[in-house]
Formats: sequence, C-alpha cells, structure tokens
Amino acid sequence: MKRQAKTVAARGDTIINLVGLIACLLSLLILLVAGSAVAEDQSAARSVAMGGAYIGLAKGPDAAKFNPANLGLTDFRRNGMEIVGVGLNVSNNAFTLSDYNKYTGAFLTDQDKQDILDKIPSDGLRLNVDARATAMSVARGNYAFTLSGVGVADVNMSKDLMDLVLNGNTFADTIDVTGSYSDAYSYAAAGVSYGMPIYSVGSRQLAVGATFKYITGFAVEEVVELEGMAATFATGFQGEGHLIARTATGGKGYAMDIGASLQIDPSLTVGARVENLLGSITWSNETEEHGYVFSFDTMTVDNMDEDYVTSDDYTRSIGSFSTRLPAVLTVGGAKSFGKLIVAVDWQQGLSHKPGISTEPLIHAGLEWSPLRFLPLRAGFKAGGDRNTGFSAGSGLDLKLFYLDFAVVTGTSISGYSTKGLNVALATGLRF
Repeated sequence: MKRQAKTVAARGDTIINLVGLIACLLSLLILLVAGSAVAEDQSAARSVAMGGAYIGLAKGPDAAKFNPANLGLTDFRRNGMEIVGVGLNVSNNAFTLSDYNKYTGAFLTDQDKQDILDKIPSDGLRLNVDARATAMSVARGNYAFTLSGVGVADVNMSKDLMDLVLNGNTFADTIDVTGSYSDAYSYAAAGVSYGMPIYSVGSRQLAVGATFKYITGFAVEEVVELEGMAATFATGFQGEGHLIARTATGGKGYAMDIGASLQIDPSLTVGARVENLLGSITWSNETEEHGYVFSFDTMTVDNMDEDYVTSDDYTRSIGSFSTRLPAVLTVGGAKSFGKLIVAVDWQQGLSHKPGISTEPLIHAGLEWSPLRFLPLRAGFKAGGDRNTGFSAGSGLDLKLFYLDFAVVTGTSISGYSTKGLNVALATGLRF
C-alpha cells in the first residue's frame, strides 16, 4: 500500500513538472512572437507598495484582479469585500520634481535649454495617465465579483517640437512631428471570477481560474494618422502635414482573464495569468472622424497670409468601430520567511496600446510585519517604457478590516527623483 501511494505521488509530481514545463515553453513562445509590458493595477495599494509584484499573493477580491486561479487554492480563499480601491499614476519620461522646481519660473539660459532637451529621449516627451478604481467587490469561496473603472491616456510630443518651443525656428532647421501621438480611453467593467483546484497532494495544490468581464465604454480618442514637417530655407518656409483621429462616447465589450497557480508549499506560490484575452470594445455612440491637412511652400514674412497657407479640417460621422484591449502575460511568485515576504513578477504585454509598452517589466517587493497588524512594504520596478521607481507603503491589517496605502517615487527613495505622481489607497472588510 505504501509503495502504491509513493507511485501515485511520483506520478503527481511528474504531472506538475510537465505542466510547469509546458507553461514555461508556451510563455517563451508568446514572448518571442510578441514583446511588451503593462502597468500594474493602480487600485491595489498593497501591490503598488510592493512594486507591483502580487500574482503570488493576491487573495479574495484582489485575486480577481491579478490571478483568478488563486481563488482555487485553499489558503487563498478569503471571504470579504473591498469597499473601495483607488490609484492614480501621472508620469512623464523626462523630468523629475527636482527639475520642475529648478526650471519653473526661472530665466532659461542656452545651457539650461540644452540640458532640458538632453533629458528628453530621442523618441519624444511622453505623458502617461493611468487612473483605476474598484468599489464593492466581493469574494466568497471560489468566486469573486468585481466592479472597476479604468482611465488611461498616452501622449507623446516629438523632440523637434520641444526644440521649437525652447529655441524657436532657425535657418536650415527641419521640424518633424512624426512620432507624436495621442491615445486615450475610459471604461467600467463588471467581472465574475472563479478558481478551481485540479490537483492536490498534501500541501501542494494546482489550480486554474478565469474572469469574465462585461465592459461599458465611456470615451475613446485615438490618432489614426499623424505626419508633418516644416523646414527653413533661404527662400522661406516650406511644410506639410495631416492628422486623422477618431472618437466616440460610448460602447460595449467583453474580455476574459485566465490563469494558473501552483502552491508548492504553504510558504511558496507561483502563478501565471493572461489578462484581457480576446478583449475588445465596440464603440457605437457619437462615433466621429476628425481630420486636419495643411501645406505651404516658400512662405516668407511678406506672403504669410490666410490665402497662402492651404489647410482643411473636417469632422464627420462614421460607423461603429472596435478597439482591442491589450492582452498581457504575467508570471511570478512569492515566498514567505516567517514575518518577511518576498515577491517577484515579470510582465509581458502582447500588443501595444495606451498604458502598454513593447518591452518586459520586472516588479519586486518585500513585506515585513514586525507586528502582525502593521505591515511595512517596499518595492522596485524597472523595464518597459515606464519610469524606474521605488515604492513604499503600509496599512492596518486587522482581523475584520484592512486599510492599505502606497506611494511610488523615482530612481531613489527621495520624492525629488519622481517623474510624476503615483499613489494608491484601498480598504475593505473580511467576513
């Protein structure tokens, strides 16, 4: 009988190893084909404080956000309700708070202007806004129901335009706006999550799960085409360009998240999730296309008038159109050492959309609880096209109530190194 039990356990271990190997191979295949990364859910304050490393820790309502498969693990089922979770990230890719304080309101010398331009990457000055909120999300047993809102904007201004703003136009100068863009969307989603265990031996468990989301789109704006150039010659100015954008103020859509979690022992859990698999929004309310075209040739001060510059702009109604939500792969895990928890996540987006880059992003975090009810958290994230940043946070972890808050700085712990504002707050109840 003992030998038979050992044989069954050995087969179980073989199954786990095969599943893990297959998952790794599929992940690598997806990464070779695609390549990108996404910002973490800003409304989960504990995650933000730990640098976004959370797939191996998320329980209850948070499991629905990060990995629905966690709901299938016995130790991760937490009956409770998240009353509210809010997070805001407004950032740029060039200037820190220290730069802002130094240059705002100051007289800019030629060296100051050059220093400012040197801080802007070659692909332009980028502004990102990522605002997320959840309310009255409930988890019970293997199930969770979540309500969330998302607003994302991604704006890029070419370096040539910034040079024009700072230095004006000079002889033999060429200004190219190609590479500038603006994309934004906002929506609300109602999701139902379920996690199911599929294998268990002792403390080792393997679970899979899914979240199905119904989406109501509020607004979208995306630049479909943007090209433009202006040059200075001895005979005058010459240039041309055009912009086409489409907008809408309402739509409907669906999305699905799938995941798998493996609890190797009570102190170590690893998992993987694909977010927004087959996710899209069909925009059908007030759908419009906006266009602007201009051109001028050898323009000088003498002939610079309204009749000389040829331009045209229009707005017209168009049929409904669809935008795809970016699919994102996350692989990670968490290990506890008594009062200390260490977590690491690796994210890889599968498309390029607002809030998404085309490079991988690494998240790492620590949580230390010298007092059980007072956790201290710190984290770090790097990669993608987002800013490298340190994070920190704390909260109250009581038996029936929790409160978490977090803040993210820049390349150092000092707030002067931050390139924007990134804060999060979440509170809820446990049943």
